[in-house]
Amino acid sequence: MQQSEHFDPSRETRLLLRKSRQGALATLMAGRGDPYCSLVNVASHPDGTPIVLISQLAVHTKNILADSRVSLMLDERTEGDPLQGGRIMLLGRAEDVASDELVMVRRRYLNAHPSAEAFVDFKDFSFFVIRATNVHLVAGFGRIVDLGPEQFLTPIADAKPLLEAEQGAIAHINADHRDAVNLYATKLLGAAPADWRCTGCDPAGIDLAAGRLVLRLDFPERVTGPEALRRMLVGLAEQARATA
Repeated sequence: MQQSEHFDPSRETRLLLRKSRQGALATLMAGRGDPYCSLVNVASHPDGTPIVLISQLAVHTKNILADSRVSLMLDERTEGDPLQGGRIMLLGRAEDVASDELVMVRRRYLNAHPSAEAFVDFKDFSFFVIRATNVHLVAGFGRIVDLGPEQFLTPIADAKPLLEAEQGAIAHINADHRDAVNLYATKLLGAAPADWRCTGCDPAGIDLAAGRLVLRLDFPERVTGPEALRRMLVGLAEQARATA
């Protein structure tokens, strides 16, 4: 995580939540209480809450069903010394996904992990969200901060129209505006040219991916509906084209 004079711990935490696709999930061994850690794939709820898809046959799932307290570590995955990169340790509880959110959670996870389509409907697999109680952020020397969920999660109560239109918007962007997506990645975020595609949008920004690479483009202001999203993306594309 690059050091800068202006350090915004809330933004750094949000970026790690949105960009991370794998993390270390710590649970408590059922019946013993010993710590147990495992590697899991991660996606994000529209508000930034981590989503995991795990099998009931896995040890960590059995642990969660006995004691829902968990910790999830997400890191920046930088080259070189990994301790030089940013990371968060999120503490909270793993919860079953409510039935009214299951369709949304499923599509957001599959947008982030298309290969999961092969097993997502197996009877032993279930989606869980990790409801944070707090986060411990380590973002470099002297930049260690504890945050409450209200400091890093994205409010979505006023964004129902956007969330209902999200998948259609993603499909349209990827089918008809891949040139703009590439401009967002290369001109606004400084990434190398690649087969960039949009994998998610929420009131605070959009998520982009090319293979294993993931980027986050924050909006300069909140977006809560599909027409506001269209205007925002057009404006960002114009800004990108104007960048030398």
